[in-house]
Amino acid sequence: MGPGPLSARVAALCDEVGPRLGSAGQARVLDIRRRLDEPLRVAVAGRLKAGKSTLVNALIGRRVAPTEVGECTRVVTQFRYGTVDRVDVVRRDGARVSLPLDETGMIPQRLGVPGSDVAFVDVTLTSDHLRDLTVLDTPGLASTNTSVSAGARRLLFEGGAAPLDEDLDEDSAGAISGAEAIVYVFTQSVRDDDVQALEAFRAASARLASNPINSIGLFNKVDKLVSGAADPWPVAGPLATDQTRVLRRIVSDVVPVVGLLAETTEAGRLTAADCEALRALAQLPSAERTILLASVDLFTTRDCVVPRQQRERLLHRLDLYGIGFAIAQFAARPQLASGDLVRMLFQASGFPRLRHTLDQAFRWRTDAIKAGWGLSGLEQVAGHAQRAEDRELLRDAIERVLQQPEYHRLRLLEVAQLVSAGSVELPAPMEQELARLALSTDPRWILSLPDAGPQQLDQSAREAATRWRVYAVAGASPAQSRVALVAHRGFYLLSQRIRAEAGVR
Repeated sequence: MGPGPLSARVAALCDEVGPRLGSAGQARVLDIRRRLDEPLRVAVAGRLKAGKSTLVNALIGRRVAPTEVGECTRVVTQFRYGTVDRVDVVRRDGARVSLPLDETGMIPQRLGVPGSDVAFVDVTLTSDHLRDLTVLDTPGLASTNTSVSAGARRLLFEGGAAPLDEDLDEDSAGAISGAEAIVYVFTQSVRDDDVQALEAFRAASARLASNPINSIGLFNKVDKLVSGAADPWPVAGPLATDQTRVLRRIVSDVVPVVGLLAETTEAGRLTAADCEALRALAQLPSAERTILLASVDLFTTRDCVVPRQQRERLLHRLDLYGIGFAIAQFAARPQLASGDLVRMLFQASGFPRLRHTLDQAFRWRTDAIKAGWGLSGLEQVAGHAQRAEDRELLRDAIERVLQQPEYHRLRLLEVAQLVSAGSVELPAPMEQELARLALSTDPRWILSLPDAGPQQLDQSAREAATRWRVYAVAGASPAQSRVALVAHRGFYLLSQRIRAEAGVR
């Protein structure tokens, strides 16, 4: 995936004016153009043993990050797209030590470099999941090992993983080298040290003006909320909603997941033999299945048609909840294809919601950050241009972009940040509505009308625009009024887009 709509427009501006500038300005504009193509950087953080690396593997689509504690889990690891699989241990002096993946296709547990000398591990993979996503796996931020946390800060927020221009301003450096989104992983319930760790993580990214809009809580291992193979979602859903309310000033949402299921399905770890073993278990009498799924010990030790070694393998890939879910599907549909089962397990993991959030919210924020940074960089080039014709050319081009309706989305993001961070108070329903408008281009998601047609969507957008206009002039504070007027225009433009796309007059 290339640049988003805003950064694509700024990139087109660079392509248009860059070749017409003097040599110094042309070089800087070409550099801005190149940086606009960089993928979204998502940092996965959390306490030790929260399941961060398991979820990193699910995001990558391959089981590459070790999930057992070792040397490589104590340093920051960056996963990005490359034409070959490669592991580089980057030393603090900038030197690189290349390592092969181990025989299982994972990063070696031993890095061959003293931990105190490691800045970070840079991994390039041929995974399509990384074409527009760079994933940063961080050590446990609640760890008492301060050198680990310092190393994380150096890569994520202070130094950058790639060399930066020496004359690059601080804000621009932050926008291109820092993590643009944070996924914070926790289990069971949010504890005080979880909140403190996330606050510290966000504070470290202050150069990006980090706020709840680009942070999400991932409530992992929800299958452990219930015993055996019982369905955890009736408990996990309401609990995640409660945690979202508690953390509303820290994260934009809390997504419940079963990380192991997500890793197994996304990384293709469930084989045809595994599926046949599950199919055989589904053919057992119902009472026998109930006993097997009552506990891990019973599942592995009780006499059964499926060998113990195979059952232990299933536990490592699905745990009891995943096994019970798969058996139930085969019991209901004995001829169910293995591929269909994997897709159903993926849905049961809760991971599609995280993918949706990354697509709907974080990718949009990246587009806005980079577009805003790009325009600011072009304004700086214009301000330092030696030739008057260069200054005029750049400023005219920038003004054309600023006058386009699409640029209003940057203003929406700015006011949504103020509201989500608590700088401007709004009624909760209006705050949520503003966040949806700022974070997505999908009118059905913005208006909470998943099945509506164009006419209903248009009417709902116009009603929202009117509602925000009335709020702006009827009792709102000056700060609230400024936010409301931006939202009013946003919904008005949304209505225009819905009508144009549907051919409504």
